[in-house]
Amino acid sequence: MSRDTRHRRTRGLLDSAVKAPIGETHDLLQRHGALRPGVGKLSSVVALSLGFLSLLAVLAFHFPQYLTTPDLRHRYSIDVLRQLLLVALLVAGGMSLGNLVLGRQRNLNLVAFALVLAATALGGSRVPVGNFPDHTPYIGLDWFILDLLGSTLVFVVIEKLFPLYRGQTLFRAEWQTDLKHFAVNHFIVGLALLSVNFLLHHLFGWLVSSGFQQAVRDVPFLPQLLLCVLVADLAQYWTHRAYHEVPFLWRFHAVHHSVKTMDWLAGSRQHMLELIVTRVCVLAPLYILGFSEAVMNGYILIVGFQAVFNHANVHLPWGPLKYLLVTPDFHHWHHASDEEAIDRNYAAHYAFLDHLFGTAVKSPKVFPEKYGVVGDYMPDGFVRQQLFPFRRK
Repeated sequence: MSRDTRHRRTRGLLDSAVKAPIGETHDLLQRHGALRPGVGKLSSVVALSLGFLSLLAVLAFHFPQYLTTPDLRHRYSIDVLRQLLLVALLVAGGMSLGNLVLGRQRNLNLVAFALVLAATALGGSRVPVGNFPDHTPYIGLDWFILDLLGSTLVFVVIEKLFPLYRGQTLFRAEWQTDLKHFAVNHFIVGLALLSVNFLLHHLFGWLVSSGFQQAVRDVPFLPQLLLCVLVADLAQYWTHRAYHEVPFLWRFHAVHHSVKTMDWLAGSRQHMLELIVTRVCVLAPLYILGFSEAVMNGYILIVGFQAVFNHANVHLPWGPLKYLLVTPDFHHWHHASDEEAIDRNYAAHYAFLDHLFGTAVKSPKVFPEKYGVVGDYMPDGFVRQQLFPFRRK
């Protein structure tokens, strides 16, 4: 066999085993639309996703001081997390290997199986976790993994059971951009919390009264929680309204409104500076009033759920509740670019605030006709959207 022949064969094997799988995976991540059933594409995507997340989880086990969130790591059950990781590895490995045996989506499943092998080689679910320093710089890789898995399992199911737009696909246009927003917002959770806590203590610490805070904490849990949500929503309402009515602030908020297809991932599209400023404005009165830890935990669960659910592709018969609580129907109108929807429906939790302040949408139409900013001037792509507010008009 000549040297040129060996070279061509080696190059062919390299292209077949490495370049083709990576190239097809890259192409998959650039596309959108429905996954055609019966060809192994859906199971391949599941295997690829679980394989990637499993590898990230193994890295978090190796470097918990840098890749996990301190507030969460103290609440974890390591044994439960190990079992979840083992299940994810088994499912990803089984799906990818099964597709390879059946000859379905070979290149995608080669990448998925390689991710599973890499995660297993690095220790898999058996990585030991010893003592480590608790006050180190970190990124919220654990929060990203758990929230992505949980949100996908819960909200994709809800969207499929109760869809507003039945023909809307899971991988709709611009899903890649919103997934990047989702990831970065989770990864910078440490920086965001540090910034928010610094600003709260230095800007509003002088307003704190320990006696008044104790009186607030003495209020029973449920009324205290409802009051906490009301105070937060009042702050959210006026902050949100300012983003719409002050031109400079709108340039940041326009990033969030540039979503043209609403689903559970759409709420993640947000400028990083808006994320920090809004949290300071909303949490400041809660910090000053001194709500109890249990109430604050309850509020965080509520705001976390509603922030995702109210953007979801969901329609339910809400009845009179639609005048009391913010629902996906209510918030979809806020994102609409129909004329009657501009600068309306600001509330995040209690819909009656918009009815009280005269900013609730009034329209004979049941649903909006289109979404996004009027004029569709926002560029696509995470980086360009983060830079947009600083560009010349």
